[in-house]
Formats: sequence, structure tokens, C-alpha cells
Amino acid sequence: MSRELTLDGGEITVLKRIGLSGAPVLGRVLLGSLEKDEIPMFLDTLVGLIEQDYVLSNRVNVRLIEEVQRATFRVNPAFAVELRDAVSPARRRERERQFERRQRRRRA
Repeated sequence: MSRELTLDGGEITVLKRIGLSGAPVLGRVLLGSLEKDEIPMFLDTLVGLIEQDYVLSNRVNVRLIEEVQRATFRVNPAFAVELRDAVSPARRRERERQFERRQRRRRA
């Protein structure tokens, strides 16, 4: 079974903006619709996701907004399933139910 990750609301928002498909997203696109007062929180959350290896970047050091604008980001494929489950808990519960049904059928 997969690991169960817990994410806060900011992390979920950033992951949804990046997308969970694994496709790269330009940093300037991520910053495009943010208000000035949202940028520090977004940057802090993004750096935290990168430090946890949930998000990958083509740049080694992403600490300033200017660096975010020039970088591309994508969800780490090693954590993609767990992150999808953490973003949408109903999806995980449905997968667990299907697994249990298959196990019951095998035993019967």
C-alpha cells in the first residue's frame, strides 16, 4: 500500500496550480494570477514542497521570485500517487474499497 501524506491547504493549492500529471509548468505561469500579498506565502510553500522532494525544478536554487519566474516545476513522479491521494482523500478511499472488494472475491 502507498504512504499516506498529509498536506495543509497552502500545499494543496500549490500542487493543484502545478498539476499532478507530471507535466512541467513554467514558474511565471504559476505566479501569473497571484496578488502581491500572496507571493511570499506561495514562495515559502513552494520551497517547502521542493525540500520534501514532492516538487522538482530545473533550477537548483529557487529562493527568490525572480528564480521562480525563470524555472520550471513538476510533481515528482515517485510521489505522484500519494500526492493525488492527499489532495483528494475520496480518491484514496475509493481505491481502498476496490482493493478490499478484490480481496474478498479472492477469498470466496
